Amino acid sequence: MMTPASLRVGIAGLGTVGAGCVRLLRKNAALIEARAGRPIVVTAVSARDRSRDRGVDLDGLRWYDDPLSLAAEREIDVVVELIGGAEGPARRLVTESLQRGRPVVTANKALIALHGGTLAAMAERAGVALAFEAAVAGGIPVIKALREGLAADRLVRIGGILNGTCNYILTAMRESGRDFATVLEEAQALGYAEADPSTDVDGIDAAHKLAILAALAFGRPVDFSSVHVEGIRRIGALDIGFATELGYRIKLLGIARRSERGVETRVHPCLVPQHSPIAQVEGVFNAVVAEGEFVGRLMLEGRGAGAGPTATAVAADLIDIARGSLVPAWGASSGALSSLTSVPMSACRGDYYLRLSVIDRPGVIAEIAGVLRDCGVSLKSMLQHGGNAADGSVPIVLVTHETAESAMQDALSRIASLDVVLDAPTMIRIEPG
Repeated sequence: MMTPASLRVGIAGLGTVGAGCVRLLRKNAALIEARAGRPIVVTAVSARDRSRDRGVDLDGLRWYDDPLSLAAEREIDVVVELIGGAEGPARRLVTESLQRGRPVVTANKALIALHGGTLAAMAERAGVALAFEAAVAGGIPVIKALREGLAADRLVRIGGILNGTCNYILTAMRESGRDFATVLEEAQALGYAEADPSTDVDGIDAAHKLAILAALAFGRPVDFSSVHVEGIRRIGALDIGFATELGYRIKLLGIARRSERGVETRVHPCLVPQHSPIAQVEGVFNAVVAEGEFVGRLMLEGRGAGAGPTATAVAADLIDIARGSLVPAWGASSGALSSLTSVPMSACRGDYYLRLSVIDRPGVIAEIAGVLRDCGVSLKSMLQHGGNAADGSVPIVLVTHETAESAMQDALSRIASLDVVLDAPTMIRIEPG
């Protein structure tokens, strides 16, 4: 009996995840071979610095300074792209590999969110796989769950906690009472946040992942441009404290919903009930919540980043390719995807938390309530604590009944212009969890 030929892998990018992939494929080689039906071996790599110690033996591997060389290398069966970035060498490598009829595995959420439609069509024409399990939520197998496990159901909601850096910061702020800037510095020192944390704390990373999840869940082309994006920079220790007093926790959520109007996709801080399952997901952990007409509600939780979890997701895609499994990147061929429209943020509805710093004098609350009334916003409750003796200000928190986003934005604009309001209002949307 002939021994099945090995699946030969070329890895572009030897950072934390790339080195983790080499380590995993070697350590679990026998297990992976049993599940793949043949050996999966790394035969070539590409990275900029050959002298760097990556904690893994690279002797015997062909090394290319130019990652594009992997696309042309005849002794490679699959290209694994772990360079990162939506443009530049990552995009060129994936494009060139697919054009040459070579399957690609990638962990690059920005590339898939911005160019996944074009790349998927290229893969279809070539009859090869474009696999990206590792692009969303690290080791949580959410792509396979949506594309295969839930393929027969019509999903109405997908989203959750999609960025571990933000979840760590918000958790630490609540547990310690410290402010955003202090906790961010700690997260950087611990390696949970980059030196430039903008992609994480401004919500962009989560938005890339949400765009991918929404496309898979609702069977429509990926559309990053339609995602409303807000980060967590404006969340203060005061908001964390008020949220706790009101029975909530603050989380950065990605939310995608399908309705008769179309699909809404948004990333922003949310107040969620403190006893809800999503509120219990703390630290660097991610959680993805899906809801279908038949399956109901389910939640997958785990580490959303790191060498081990992400390498596991890459290896899962390689096993599928070794087995000959060829599922369209978006679960259906490009021509079969729906044309569901995008619902603008202004048309979304919900309850709202509003924190104001106002002059402590009679009539202020009535003046603010009058603005809300004129904008069609109904108040549910109010909190007021002691003021600041130095400037005569007092913080107040208002919680609204369900209202339209457009009405709330109108009210915010009018309230911010009042003489009695001292600082820019802080508004956080409330989600049921």
